[in-house]
Amino acid sequence: MYLTRFRINTARSGARRLLGSPHLLHGAVDLAFPHPPPRDGQGPRVLWRVDPAAAGRADLFIVSPARPDLTHLVEQAGWPGLEQPGWTTFAYGEFLDRLAAGDTWSFRLTANPVHDIHKPGDAEGSRTKRTAHVTPRHQIGWLLKRQERAGFEILRTPTERQLTEHGHEHEVIVHNRLPLQFRKRDEADSSRHHVRFTRVTFDGRLRITNVDAFRRTLTHGLGKAKAYGCGLMTLAPVRAS
Repeated sequence: MYLTRFRINTARSGARRLLGSPHLLHGAVDLAFPHPPPRDGQGPRVLWRVDPAAAGRADLFIVSPARPDLTHLVEQAGWPGLEQPGWTTFAYGEFLDRLAAGDTWSFRLTANPVHDIHKPGDAEGSRTKRTAHVTPRHQIGWLLKRQERAGFEILRTPTERQLTEHGHEHEVIVHNRLPLQFRKRDEADSSRHHVRFTRVTFDGRLRITNVDAFRRTLTHGLGKAKAYGCGLMTLAPVRAS
């Protein structure tokens, strides 16, 4: 497994076009691999996420079973005149092997929190419809429902800090909530249809409870819309308060 960080040059029109379309960026990420792994849930897949960075920059993170070649992205959305390649790739498998139950980490996860509901007026027995969670409370609730199966638990905020932090029970916040939509071509009949989803980013602290399940979360992703920049969780050392 590999973890890659690519610096996006937001001053370039090609970069702005990619950042404005999860569908185009998904295609650009796939082109980094001669043979992208199947997305059948049986093995690790390619996951990606865009994070805002300093000075109007953006960073593209990719987790993948194979080492990517992002030369095409440098030409389209990087600094092709520089001597440096424009991206850095780390041996992620070595990091994953060192994880252990009980470890605590800061995390960032960009995800697509959804639930299946019946809407008013639906006939009895009709199929449910997938709908986005729209409030931070429900979005955090979505994450809490999945933490046990995903091999971690979000740390609880100490009682004395809850009094000064708006009563938050868990050490997680939601930001960068963004509804997205684009038109996608159906490969079966060449028609186009709208894709709509809401992308949010969680920042917080967690404890690993099941290391095998947690490694799967980091390499297979969490939630829906993984092809469009959702599902990737990354870790950082916990900073002392």
